[in-house]
Amino acid sequence: MQQALDRILPHVQKPGRYIGGELNSIVKDANTVDVRFAFCFPDTYEVGMSHLGMKILYSLLNSLDYVWCERVFTPWMDMEEALRRENVPLYALESLDPLGEFDIIGFTLQYELSFTNILNMLDMAGIPVLCEERKGLKNLVVAGGPCACNPEPLADFIDLFMLGEGEDVIVELVSLYRTAKQEDWTKEHFLEAANELEGVYVPSLYEVSYYEDGKIRAVTPKNGAKFPVKKRIVQDMSTTFYPKDFVVPFIDTVHDRAIVEVMRGCIRGCRFCQAGFLYRPLREKEPEVLCSQGKSLCETTGYEEISLSSLSTSDYSKIEPMLDDLIDYTVDNHINLSLPSLRIDNFSEELLAKVARVRKSGLTFAPEAGTQRLRDVINKNITEEDIFSSCKIAFEGGYTSVKLYFMLGLPTETMEDCEGIIELAQKIVGFYHRLENRPKGKPVNVTVSVSTFVPKPFTPFQWFGQDTLEQIVKKQKHMLDCITSRKISFKYHASKTSVLEAVFARGDRRLGRVIYKAWQKGCYFDGWDEHFYFDRWEEALKECGLTIEFYANRTREIGEVLPWSHLDYGVTEAFLRKEWEKAQQAATTPNCREQCSGCGANKLLERKGGKCVE
Repeated sequence: MQQALDRILPHVQKPGRYIGGELNSIVKDANTVDVRFAFCFPDTYEVGMSHLGMKILYSLLNSLDYVWCERVFTPWMDMEEALRRENVPLYALESLDPLGEFDIIGFTLQYELSFTNILNMLDMAGIPVLCEERKGLKNLVVAGGPCACNPEPLADFIDLFMLGEGEDVIVELVSLYRTAKQEDWTKEHFLEAANELEGVYVPSLYEVSYYEDGKIRAVTPKNGAKFPVKKRIVQDMSTTFYPKDFVVPFIDTVHDRAIVEVMRGCIRGCRFCQAGFLYRPLREKEPEVLCSQGKSLCETTGYEEISLSSLSTSDYSKIEPMLDDLIDYTVDNHINLSLPSLRIDNFSEELLAKVARVRKSGLTFAPEAGTQRLRDVINKNITEEDIFSSCKIAFEGGYTSVKLYFMLGLPTETMEDCEGIIELAQKIVGFYHRLENRPKGKPVNVTVSVSTFVPKPFTPFQWFGQDTLEQIVKKQKHMLDCITSRKISFKYHASKTSVLEAVFARGDRRLGRVIYKAWQKGCYFDGWDEHFYFDRWEEALKECGLTIEFYANRTREIGEVLPWSHLDYGVTEAFLRKEWEKAQQAATTPNCREQCSGCGANKLLERKGGKCVE
């Protein structure tokens, strides 16, 4: 293998993606472990090495003396061509051993448009792509991550899915596999036993039937398989496993810094936000734990930046004492501190002052919608007054750049709502110039970033039909026409990728054939604009007798069996229905600290009283 790589690597872009050997990477003797686990990220090294979940599970699995977990990423086009030309199979970075030598091949599902990369990685390794063609226990293909909440489009390719959070269930799974391997179980025996683990879903143990119009009639468990399948959560964030170090890349990655996870879950209940519902209930780490983890990561990696990661960092209940301790450390050691995911309605002068002690850069807020009516529809629970109050604090604190995130195509959206996005940005420009205490002699820049809304499972908008491609393009052009100030930068994302994302986010098992056909037509790296071929996907759908409209644009009926109806992520369907109905009335729901809305997530907590938020 090394000789082949010596021939190949001088001729590819960024060879540092493919060599391994980084600081803190873990090398074991393959002969001394019982289970070899390949952690596969279906995208490039730079993207995968930025993912916190991979860092956590890589370190966790390698803390077990009987497991060796190694990393595998999708090679870029030039490297793939070279590997195939030289007849070199896809390999893991730590040992350089072919992927086919591993017991368990695990994929993390972060984005629907990475699905074809999974097929391509298996094919590059010489491993059969379809589950039915992998007969033995070896090369068991598993997956987890947020997109596993609707695993059905991948049911033809993945042997089992881990639903929810992986720290506990992945340890139980590899332990069971170790037993199965030692006792020479069949693959079928193992899958039936694995399906008994809480948080594990084996698609082959469930049968799906359809009506003539293509809607799902029923999902039926076979051989006494559990029903529904419940997600797994970590009970206590302060005591659960967290790495003392990260693997430090040789090349720049998307997020190249120490990352400390502040909490999981969110109190807000924004109706569009899948992560806000998937990661319920809210669980926080204690401030001293966060500070200890941040310091440890800086000392073991040499990173000079700490990012505090969560869905809404400024909602952390103990943010002031935590920042007091952590900022003292970062200032003394010349380390930057990043606080992404700040809320407009609790951004304060005190918080700004703390952030500014470390680094002053542009601030990012997410109003999500341009009018109050639409912000109420999505339950954003912020007002225009909140937006201007935060901008005032930022501008008077010396900031001249603000980035605003919005979504296009939200339920009930009108052209007036689209115009409201640009009007809000123009109001902020005017507001800046009226402030007496603004930075003198410096122009303001307001960046408006607009992404296309994608309805997702386990949200109140899971029933909503996405705007058509024509509607999305029309709205984008209209907003461009509304801009009259050069101090507003307007950015929007490719709409065709969002349409395909919606197809797979809410798709069923029949889409497995579409994925397979599209991959055969050369579709992979679909999340990269320069390698996205929408026409090939359209062809694949047509050849399978399926349509974009059925999956993406159709509004589902309340009571319809959804592809994920047999899975339980903690939030009840009754609650989601109620929120869907309130959305259509533009009625808001208080955040979890103000009032419990009875979403059902508290039943996942083992502690007495089952309260999500104290």
